[in-house]
Amino acid sequence: MKYVCPCGYEYDPVAGDPDNGIAPGTAWEDIPADFECPICGLGKDKFEAE
Repeated sequence: MKYVCPCGYEYDPVAGDPDNGIAPGTAWEDIPADFECPICGLGKDKFEAE
């Protein structure tokens, strides 16, 4: 399952986001609560499961 920010940024747990310090295979639940979208800065709570 992917998680999508309203700005269009997608987080895919399989791929992670190595450019922003999140290793491949990191589950959404394991990302810190203070995570912010690397594009627009919205908080993790604004993402929706896709």
